[in-house]
Amino acid sequence: MRKPIAVIFVLLIGFLIFYTTLPVINYRFTGFAVILIFLIILGNLLTAQVNASKDKVKFKFNKLQKFLFRLIPILLIYVIVLPFVTGSPIFHSESYRELIGEVETGNTMSNHIAPISIDKVRVVDEELASLLGEKIIGSDPALGSKSELGEFFIQKVGDDLFWVAPLLHSGFFKWLNNTEGTDGYVMVSATNERDVRLVQKLNGKDIKIKYQPEAFFGSRADRHAYFNGYATTGLTKFIFEVDNEGNPFWVASKYDKEIGFSGNDAVGVVVIDAQTGAIKEYGIADTPLWIDRIQPISFVIDQLSDWGEYVHGYWNWSNEDKLMITEDLTLVYGKDGRPYWYTGVSSVGKDESAVGFVLVDTRTKETTFYKQSGATEYAAQKSAEGKVQEKRYHASLPVPYTINGIPTYVMTLKDGGGLVKMYAMVAIGDYTIVGVGNTMPEALMAYKNVYNMSGNRINPDAEDTRTNLTTVISRIQSDIKNGNSFYYFTVDGSSKIFIGSSQLSNELPVTKEGDSITISFDNDVEDVINVSTFDNLKLGIKK
Repeated sequence: MRKPIAVIFVLLIGFLIFYTTLPVINYRFTGFAVILIFLIILGNLLTAQVNASKDKVKFKFNKLQKFLFRLIPILLIYVIVLPFVTGSPIFHSESYRELIGEVETGNTMSNHIAPISIDKVRVVDEELASLLGEKIIGSDPALGSKSELGEFFIQKVGDDLFWVAPLLHSGFFKWLNNTEGTDGYVMVSATNERDVRLVQKLNGKDIKIKYQPEAFFGSRADRHAYFNGYATTGLTKFIFEVDNEGNPFWVASKYDKEIGFSGNDAVGVVVIDAQTGAIKEYGIADTPLWIDRIQPISFVIDQLSDWGEYVHGYWNWSNEDKLMITEDLTLVYGKDGRPYWYTGVSSVGKDESAVGFVLVDTRTKETTFYKQSGATEYAAQKSAEGKVQEKRYHASLPVPYTINGIPTYVMTLKDGGGLVKMYAMVAIGDYTIVGVGNTMPEALMAYKNVYNMSGNRINPDAEDTRTNLTTVISRIQSDIKNGNSFYYFTVDGSSKIFIGSSQLSNELPVTKEGDSITISFDNDVEDVINVSTFDNLKLGIKK
């Protein structure tokens, strides 16, 4: 091959590699150096003088080619040796352990996890959101033939929790025929499976998702950022989010290498307007509040794992005091409304019992470790499934909430088709305390009944926060659900409706209007309150 043609060919190959792989051109990132090694070898072989004989082929290289070959060992040292020396945990275990930052020790997890409100409990997981989203897309054949549903991410939109996913091009030719963008996105309420929205207009204008992670040429989100000033910047996967007005964006975390060529750590975000392509960059402190994730889940998993692994350095063969996260991280919202990554933490080798729980602020990475024993997410799932084992339902990934000061896992029980059939609550501190029901209120009532009968064995020293009330029945009616009798009643001086089962007290079935009673109940935010104890003062039955 003639040298000019060979040089043009190598340059073209180099451009295509850079255009498709988008290596970060930064000395802390070694991907571009690997490409350079490949291009040097290819270029030298194509431009060398070739002397062919019957026995062998000889390549004759000029001074420039020899110089380029001498660069290869230097580049290999840069790609292999230098990262090992500057970033191997063998030499830098303490730095890896400290990458998560200062880990504060919390007293009571219930002070951090959001208290429960029945209509705000997350009952739709990602799997169900995908099923519901596919259903609404499938209802429009024209839309389904040219678009497909992207990945769902949970986020707060205003004060409500939604799973949000964009419509994406289903292939190259679909993109070619629709380069202006796909027709909107899907929102599925995380608290109400009947609330599924196909959002295609905003303020009277059509929504067009032009920039996408899987689009082609300049419409691909990461390539758009790369060739608009971010070729030297480490960026994570782009995640779809909408602001509180419903405008669609792609958000990627910007990150640096903190330990040699390793130790990825988020320092801000890069935001691309999914319709116009406008790019904005924010630091951690000034990132808009509608962006829920600055700290990527993969970074936090790695940093928490290193924090638990290198507690006594790298050479800890006996696994003394080692900790490991119990499951994948779950996005939860605290009392302050802020998003957190949540996971249980167990000792190495212990699968079902957690020694504590961790909450990591998804924006600032502030980390709190609660040293309290309890059930792992897996153990809680198995406990809930065991309660209805004859139905062969499988539990969704548990989400932690606080119920009357008690940290509690809440999950759904689904059939083989992924549809929600029942709801379950499991005490984090004792996974034998389980409540299930066909509705969330039923599950809550069953859970409270089991907990009240447990004798507060989760925390015997906890103060009683129940309200005690002596009053008069103003109205009472019974109802039968799933073979159990429940009694709904109102009392003088209260607008609340109270409920109790015949299992709670054998006085309830014979109580009537006008009877004087004493009840106790948890300080609840609901309009229908489950009573913890019931005593009809007129009957005086000994219990």
